Amino acid sequence: MQTGDIDVWLGLDVGKSSHHACALDHDGNTILDTPVDQDEKQLRRTIAKLQRRGTVLVIVDQPNTIGSLPLTVARDMGARTAYLPGGAMRKAAQLL
Repeated sequence: MQTGDIDVWLGLDVGKSSHHACALDHDGNTILDTPVDQDEKQLRRTIAKLQRRGTVLVIVDQPNTIGSLPLTVARDMGARTAYLPGGAMRKAAQLL
């Protein structure tokens, strides 16, 4: 996968009952910054809305347990998926 192939980068900070979704376009502009319930229908609506802009990459901070539903939905919808390991997440948080 090349970064130029991605039109929307959707990061999900996964939680037990809801996730925080932040999406950036190819130019780094924030196009979504909102809570999303741990609910298949809402995840599908969110991803579908972003797919109108092109290829979506869904990135989660936990690929198992609570992060498995968003990844399963994203893959089923044809979105690309990735996992951000804890160490990388902590380093990214330090940049803010």
